[in-house]
Amino acid sequence: MSNLNWALWTVAALLLFWGIGAYNRLMRLRNAIAAAFVQLDEHLTTRAQLCSKLLVLLQPLLSNERATFEALEQAQAEVSAAAQAARPRPYMAEPVGMLGVASAVHAAALTRLMSMLEHHAELREHADLYALVDELKMVERQRSFARQLFNQAVGQFNEAITQFPTRILASMYGFREARSL
Repeated sequence: MSNLNWALWTVAALLLFWGIGAYNRLMRLRNAIAAAFVQLDEHLTTRAQLCSKLLVLLQPLLSNERATFEALEQAQAEVSAAAQAARPRPYMAEPVGMLGVASAVHAAALTRLMSMLEHHAELREHADLYALVDELKMVERQRSFARQLFNQAVGQFNEAITQFPTRILASMYGFREARSL
């Protein structure tokens, strides 16, 4: 073999190993998005359970606030459906975008409920209610932190697929930009 053939084989081997390394890096970053979503999903599930308990406790006490309860129930159903759609592929932009919108609607409904609780002084005597509210606030803080970790993972992945020359491989293998919450 001539020196030119050796040089061509060396360049081809370097490109092959670089391509494998870049693909593995993108897969590792995409898997980090999925791992971060699992943590976020756990907090979404816990929040849904706590909201359901809170609604069961409040509905007999405040029957005239049915619209607030229905808004939270509907928002919770939308978040659950959006999370279900995002679970298989949390790195896909569309289902995560739907989850982001549903989460914003849920946050507004939950804020409305919390505001309503502050205006009803007669509910202060229910220790179970405020223990549930405190637990819900703690879960919300944890969910916020998990969301931040998810967004960081998405940012790292999106940065990696836009860097040259990895951008070429990303488009060849169908890696698309992920969406943050």
